[in-house]
Amino acid sequence: MGFRDECGVVGIYGAENAAALSYFALTSLQHRGQESAGIAVSDGNKIKLRKDMGLVSDVFKQGHFETLNGNIAVGHVRYATAGGRTIDNAQPFMNSFKNGSIALAHNGQLVNHTKLREMLEDHGSTFSSSSDSEVILKLIVRKYIENGGHLGTPNEEENNSELNQQRFVEAVVQTAKLISGSFALCIMTENMLIGVRDPNGIRPLCIGGFDTPASQALNHRDGGQFILTSESCAIDSVNGRFVRDVEPGEIVVINKDGLRSIKYAEDKKRTCIFEYVYFARPDSVIDGISVQEARYRMGEVLAEESPVDADVVIGVPDSGLGAAQGYARASGVPYGMGIIKNKYIGRTFIAPTQKERENMVFVKLNAIRSDLEGKRVIVIDDSIVRGTTSRRLVQILRRAGAKEVHFRVSSPQVKFPCHLGIDTPSKNELISSNHELEEIRKEIGADSLAFISLEGMKKAFGADSFCKGCFNGEYPV
Repeated sequence: MGFRDECGVVGIYGAENAAALSYFALTSLQHRGQESAGIAVSDGNKIKLRKDMGLVSDVFKQGHFETLNGNIAVGHVRYATAGGRTIDNAQPFMNSFKNGSIALAHNGQLVNHTKLREMLEDHGSTFSSSSDSEVILKLIVRKYIENGGHLGTPNEEENNSELNQQRFVEAVVQTAKLISGSFALCIMTENMLIGVRDPNGIRPLCIGGFDTPASQALNHRDGGQFILTSESCAIDSVNGRFVRDVEPGEIVVINKDGLRSIKYAEDKKRTCIFEYVYFARPDSVIDGISVQEARYRMGEVLAEESPVDADVVIGVPDSGLGAAQGYARASGVPYGMGIIKNKYIGRTFIAPTQKERENMVFVKLNAIRSDLEGKRVIVIDDSIVRGTTSRRLVQILRRAGAKEVHFRVSSPQVKFPCHLGIDTPSKNELISSNHELEEIRKEIGADSLAFISLEGMKKAFGADSFCKGCFNGEYPV
């Protein structure tokens, strides 16, 4: 506990009620960002946009969907990575012209956005935000103009011509090759939806269909209805069918002719491992790996590596529960609920100051005394970042009568900050950067403490195609 999520994106094509479907999809991605929400929608001629600060249900009310009519949409829920927490940085971003508009939603973080922004400003671009996502939008616009695309032509037929669509797609390809870092993008014009995933596939993006068999969509013979989104759970939420993941280094173009794939870079898959540890919902499947199954396996390996005599295993809601069940299954120690979560309280880092975040733990979590009193307790959490939340958690368990508290963590020690889309504390705030294991144990007040090893994590996944920079300081970009 202590990481801040990145963002969630969704794109809908061909559905009569694209904005309403986007709303439901964004609601299922709310765990990925709770600062702002927005939806842009096209009726074929014009793009309309609504975005504001707050949860999806705060930003959108029933009356808004009467004006947000159209069959193409992109939506976004946000936590700040590059750029401050203001309405100016809320997404999607939109650029409007005399006879055309572009809207873009971005999950991730660029590492070269400052250099690109300066280059664009030197060529006359102006910015309304401090977000790296707006840099991507302005870069696409610039490349489109350089390719001969018409943004302000009085001839609407020419503006929507097949040639101009080709020029726009080429602008997206050129931009994808220029930007560096983590990015999963949903981009729309009045008549087209495009998805882009970075060559390392650090941030997830998947494709779903509504009205045709997945096999047809896979073979690109479908001109029907599609959804692009960060997690497969959002496809389920709108009664769609999962088709496949967008591959690292792939652009998918969806228009009246169906879905077309463009491979713009070599696949160097390095998915962020924290998607499985913490960020993603347990009912999602990312790059063929079930999030919940991954958490079960991490718990099982943790039990093999760090067993302890105890009476009950409990998990920290929500992302520690799968690992706790896996630990119990492998160790033979009974699984219990132990901790109840107030479902009406958001993640602890919503509180603006560190002290408020720490105190939020007591509001958010409470112990079930009957599960714990007089017992030796193993508590499983997904990570320890600063250590303050873990210390308060141990206090809660002891206050409920736990005789012993053995802390187990289903990810390795977080020693390095992330610059690829997760808002982590600085290195000097990361407890594992500055303290040995025994010092951390004393700091949080546990009777014993153990983390899964990096080798153990590889064993749990049966693969090593992940970004693990926060553990070992080695980043793909």
